[in-house]
Amino acid sequence: MIKYIINVIIFIVVLSAAFTYQELGMLEDDGRQSAPYFSLPMMKDESQRYNISELQGERSVVYFFAPWCNICRYSMPNIDKLHRQGKVNAVAIALDFQSVEEIEAFSKDLNLSMPILLGNSKTAQDYKVKAYPTYYVMDPELKIIERSIGYSSELGIRLRL
Repeated sequence: MIKYIINVIIFIVVLSAAFTYQELGMLEDDGRQSAPYFSLPMMKDESQRYNISELQGERSVVYFFAPWCNICRYSMPNIDKLHRQGKVNAVAIALDFQSVEEIEAFSKDLNLSMPILLGNSKTAQDYKVKAYPTYYVMDPELKIIERSIGYSSELGIRLRL
């Protein structure tokens, strides 16, 4: 029994260390740092731009993904479901893509409803995106209050809101 408890404790410590390491170098989530500004073209109509100020006034999630990312394929429907239900204001920003058609196919396969923006290397650099998916939760004043890298269940996202 003691051996089992020690194994569980070791597992929890290793898992915690891995999550902490993953978040090294990300923007701070202490509620003091403002989210970096962006104004990006929308996937559905590249002549229209989406500005970060459109997220102001309610708690929001900015979700960074790549269309080739398998984890994104499983995680995005969770946040999109909350967006459809009106439980979160969410926007997805595509990075590391070859063409808009690639993103459109990805979005269509998942039947996504949240706005999808076409990001660039400056956006990735400003938000310190090192892996996919990466997302930040912002308060109504656009201060970063949560952050995460990797798969998030619907419950995991709800808990961060």
